[in-house]
Amino acid sequence: MDKKTLEILVCPICKGKLEYDKKNNELICQQDQLAYPIKDGIPVMLEEEARKLSGVAED
Repeated sequence: MDKKTLEILVCPICKGKLEYDKKNNELICQQDQLAYPIKDGIPVMLEEEARKLSGVAED
């Protein structure tokens, strides 16, 4: 993931900072506990496409 792109992108829900998970090729939002996939080098920043991080309690 390009460093400049990562600096620009934010979580579409909370507008918080994202972390790049190289191993899983995802962008992680710690605030919302969601992982956004990167497909063919393009981040998919849609809530319905995001994976909930394990160990998160449901409301």
